[in-house]
Amino acid sequence: MSLNVKEHWENIYQTKNPIEMSWHQEKPNTSLGLIIEIGLNKDAKIIDVGGGDSKLVDNLLDMGFTNISVLDISSNALERAKKRLRDKADSVKWIVSDIREFETKDKYDLWHDRAVLHFLTADEDINKYMSNIRLLLKYNGYLIVSIFSLNGPKRCSGLDIKQYSEDSIKKLFYDFEHIKSFEEKHLTPWGDSQIFICSVFKNKDKKQ
Repeated sequence: MSLNVKEHWENIYQTKNPIEMSWHQEKPNTSLGLIIEIGLNKDAKIIDVGGGDSKLVDNLLDMGFTNISVLDISSNALERAKKRLRDKADSVKWIVSDIREFETKDKYDLWHDRAVLHFLTADEDINKYMSNIRLLLKYNGYLIVSIFSLNGPKRCSGLDIKQYSEDSIKKLFYDFEHIKSFEEKHLTPWGDSQIFICSVFKNKDKKQ
């Protein structure tokens, strides 16, 4: 695991409150709406990649989903989420890992990523991310990915990011079925706007 990247995120989650983080959402309505649209069974295996202390997991539990994993490079982020969820945290699988180095025997029905992929700027890191999705997402499994668009920021949390267009994200996931893409304006807790591009794909690789 890249120690400097891990230390960067551990420090952020140790020193900042949720409302001091640009990506914070009291309720992740867009992600929840897309998950409802794809119509997963309540026992579907879901992984929230880079979930941090996002409240997506809270809402998924409230909706009756029973097989949720949350992955983040920061143990501090996951500890905050666990503390918030109290006893409910016991029903979630918490994974401290750099997504580029993540290994598991699990296969997922849904891979959800809000604001991780755009932090991967080197081709090698993007390729590792893509290899993991292709390995771990089931046949007919869904990918929901939300990343900064060409109209979004060029940096976030002190780090460079990679912007995407609908064409470039479709090109990246060329072997997946593209279901939809759209731009979304996210308001930070202090009122600035950030433009994301949100996409839904389906894995049609029968080798899974």
